[in-house]
Formats: sequence, C-alpha cells, structure tokens
Amino acid sequence: MDGYLGKILHVNLTTGEIAREELEESYARAFVGGSGLAARYIYDLTDSGTDPLGPENPLVFMTGPLVGTQAPSCGRYVICARSPQTGLWGESNVGGFVGPHLRFAGYDGVLFSGRASKPVYLVVQDGEAELRDASSLWGLGVYQTQEAIKEELGAGSLRVACIGPAGENRVKFASIIADRGRAAGRSGMGAVMGSKQLKAVVCHGTGSIPLADREAFDAIAREILGLVEEDVSTQVLHQTGTAGSANLCSMLGNMPTRYFTQGYLETVDQISGSTMAETVLVGTSGCYGCAVQCGREVEIAEGRYRLGQTDGPEYETVGALGSLLLIEDLEAVCFLNHLCNSHGLDTISMGVTLGLAFLLYEQGIISDRETGGIALRWGDPEPVIRMIEKTARREGFGDLLAEGSLALARRYDAEELAAQVNGLELAMHDPRASAGVALSYLTSPRGACHNKSDAYWLDLGRTMEDIGVGFSDRFEEEGKAALMVRHQDWRSAGDALIACLLVNLPSDGLVSLLSTATGWDVTLSDLLEAGERTINLKRTLNLRWGLSPRQEKLPDLLLRPLEEGGTAGYVPDVDRVLSDYYGARQWDRATGKPSKEKLLALGLEEMAAELY
Repeated sequence: MDGYLGKILHVNLTTGEIAREELEESYARAFVGGSGLAARYIYDLTDSGTDPLGPENPLVFMTGPLVGTQAPSCGRYVICARSPQTGLWGESNVGGFVGPHLRFAGYDGVLFSGRASKPVYLVVQDGEAELRDASSLWGLGVYQTQEAIKEELGAGSLRVACIGPAGENRVKFASIIADRGRAAGRSGMGAVMGSKQLKAVVCHGTGSIPLADREAFDAIAREILGLVEEDVSTQVLHQTGTAGSANLCSMLGNMPTRYFTQGYLETVDQISGSTMAETVLVGTSGCYGCAVQCGREVEIAEGRYRLGQTDGPEYETVGALGSLLLIEDLEAVCFLNHLCNSHGLDTISMGVTLGLAFLLYEQGIISDRETGGIALRWGDPEPVIRMIEKTARREGFGDLLAEGSLALARRYDAEELAAQVNGLELAMHDPRASAGVALSYLTSPRGACHNKSDAYWLDLGRTMEDIGVGFSDRFEEEGKAALMVRHQDWRSAGDALIACLLVNLPSDGLVSLLSTATGWDVTLSDLLEAGERTINLKRTLNLRWGLSPRQEKLPDLLLRPLEEGGTAGYVPDVDRVLSDYYGARQWDRATGKPSKEKLLALGLEEMAAELY
C-alpha cells in the first residue's frame, strides 16, 4: 500500500500481548486516515454499553498518508476513543513529532485494548515494540515524565506522548501531552490512558514512507511549501502565534470574557500575542514539516510567576485562562498554562469549568464552605492556581471540578449556566459572534468543537472558493447550513490526511499529494466524500452511544444577547440553522439519524443496517 506502512500495532494491555496486524485496505480507501480511519476500527470494537473508562474501550493513535512525508504542515496525528467526558465520540488532534516517528518506526497506528495490572508505557522503535514498567513514573508531571523516559532509555531523540496526574486520576478532561507541550487536550483522552494504566507512548524510527511517485510528490510538496512561506498569514502566525488574533477577536465579540457575560475585554492587549512577542517570548517552535513555527517559547525571569523556558499559551488558553476569568496579567496566564500542561489538563475545559465556578461563587450559589475557604475572585490568578492543583489531584472541591462544567452545574441545579454542548465545554469563540460557529458547536461529533469547522475564519473572509465555500456575513443565517456542511466535509477530509487547519494549504495540492502518495486516482469530490463519510460514521457511533437531537442546543446563558461589544443584540436562531443543517445533511430532525439512502450512497451499509 503506497502512502501507508500497512501495519497497525495492537497492544492488549491486559495480557501484555503485542500483535502486528495488516491495515485493512478497504478502510483506508474509504476513510483515508486520521480520525475517520480510527472511527472505523472503533466501530468494530464497541457497542452501546462500552464503558469509556473500562478496559473494553479501545484507545487508538492514528496517523494519515501524508504524515512523515515532505508535505508541508501535515505532521499531525489523532488520539480517539469513546469520551469519558461526554460519553460520545472522543478525539484529539495533536501536532509535534510522535505521529511521524510512529510512521518512521513502521506503523500507521496503534490500537490499545484492555487494562494493565500496573503502570506501563509502550516503546516503539524501528518495527519493534515493547511494554515497560512505568511504576516509577506514576505521579510525575508530563515534563518530568518525558525527561525521565529519555534518560531511562538513553536516547534524547525519542518522542514521548504521556499523561500527568490528571490522567492518572481520571479527570474527565485530562489531556495527553507530547514533545514538551503539544497537547491532545479535548474530550478526555488522557483519562482513557489513565484508566488503562498507560503512562506514555514512546516512538522513534529511521524508516521512510513508501510513495507511489516520490519525484512527483516531492515536486508538489515544494510548490505548496513556497505558497505557504509567501502567505501573509504564515508570517503573522510565526511572529505572534495564534494569540495574535486576541485583539481582533475581542473587538468582534468573539473572545469570551467574564465567563460569556461581557462583550469584550478592554485590556485585551495586555495578554495578546503581540505583547507576548514584545515581552516574555524567547523563541518559537513547530511541528514536523511545518514552516510556520507558530508555537511559543516563553521565559519569565523573576517574580511570582517565574518560569524557565517553556511552552507559551496559544489563543485558546489566553482566552480560557485569561479573558474568561478577567485575568489581565500575561505572566500569570503563561504560568497557568504551564501548570495545566504539567498536570495534563485541557486548558479550555479547565478555564470554562472554573469560569462557571467563579460565576456561581459571585451569585452566592457556592461559598467558601464548598471551595475550602478559597475565594473565587474575578481577575485573581491565585485561586486559579490552587484549583488547578486540586482538580488534577481530585482534592476537595477539585474533585467536582474534575467532572467538568456540566456536572458542576447539575450539582447546583444550574445546568443552563454551563457553557457546553453535549458535555464538551465551548472553545474561545462566542456563538453569539457567528451563526457558523454556533452551528459548528451544535453539530460537531465531539460536542462544542471549534475545529470541525473553523467558521470564525470564514467570517473574516478566509473563504475557500475552490471547494465551494464562499463568504457569508457572520450573522447571516440564510444558506449558512449548506456552507457549513461543505466546510465540515473539507475539514474532515483534512483531518484524514492529516493537515493543519491553521495553514492555507491549497485543495488541489492536497488532492495531488494524496494521489502521488498512494497511486490512487483521487479527485476533490472523492476527498470531500471521504470527509462526509467520516462525519456520518461518527454520527452513527454517537447515536449508538445515546445521542439525541434534544441535546443539540445552546444553554440559556448563551441565548442571552450581550448589550455591548461586537455581538451586541445578536443571538443565533438555533432552531432555524439546525433544521436547515439537518436538511442539507439528509438527517432526520426527530431521530437524528442519517437517512438510509445517504448511508448507502456513502457505502456505509453496516451503519445503515444498525440504524434501520
């Protein structure tokens, strides 16, 4: 199979058995790679009763056919399972170098089943794989774990993805951290690793990726790289990182402030990417094969928030641990980001859950009695530091925070204040700033996800005319659903390759790369259909696991118009855009099911048989 290594590593943690299995070619042809290919394997291995934190829940690390090649900005991988945070489809897309090195070592993916009797970690090197004792690593933070494994194995070139105390303690939004601070943050994949007593996955390889036409592939890759390097957005991302958009997002009312109750942050410049570049930034970092280098390296020489050189916060973290909590101190935000990374906590879910706690505290619904005497004051980093520590260790009030915002809200009969959809906390894009963003939150297979369609970029004119996604005013609801369906299909296809959505990669170039890598006769329509097929497969899984259309709603908190800022007075008409979306997808509004005809047209006969 050109473009693939053709091998999946199956690790049974209960028995310790490691098997090398042939990649199912029909699955690869239908879903290409990434989360779609992972979902196809997970479909075979789960049922309606699969416990997200039980040994029967498969955990899949999956790459795509462009990972580890010369294709620019295609060095990512995904980690998938049934989510303990939502009970629905769980996935996290992460950059760095683990994915490419898994491929260099000879595998397209790793499938974990069972549960180890004691802490272990997996080492994969040049075709060989073994489980090693991780008892001495249990309890360590992720930075300590990465260094300890490299020291133990005597190879600084190893690439490590691991969990911290949050994953070990099964915090529902625990993340997996790789290559220092690259986070697979969303939907609780770290908790799944912790439930399996799997501390880390370590990869290193020296092999190459087989390509059908290497000369043509490399020529196309060089041409795309030139376009990427000349793109203005590439240069801006390199200079200011994703947090460089904080000023604009706040002005538009897109950046949530004071837990979604305030239209903008007057002092947003103090925590922006441009200020970071002028103050604490000491370097940049990037993923395999990416010319952008948007990662931030920061250092704080002195003071309460002193840090040696470490990973700096991206936009989502600046929002979740900054504007959302009214924290206007950039050094404090950097420190909070480092603390979450060290423990292995998703910064978005941590920030939103804390924001709800702050609001409940302000309203007198919770008091010092519940928080253990810790006053939750807007703008104060100190209680945030203490609550992050307590959450990671499930101590006191942190044990409730570790369950996420929906559980916290339900405890105090305040569910309509929880900023989440299907149990996943909203990202740092207010749905009142964009009908497209609202629709993306409502329909994403993993809950309130901002990456299954980054509609906030479309709103700013970053259109994709080549795939039929033109400009639409951010408050315009007419025709929005059809546009979002097309955009989601494309993003789903990009997740399969796996391509970074931050980088303007031309659609025709990606099609050509896939064709010359695999030798398949691939068209743009084929790739879009693979994306659509994946979305419908994940929908089937979610229906299997209990998803109801009644859950696809925004909480009352986010249906209250703000009086000031870039969204003043606007609230999306959820019923309208959802009805339009269901029609465009050919899904039934009452049951949520894709039509039988749609499933059959996409070649999803097994899924049609399950639903009908």
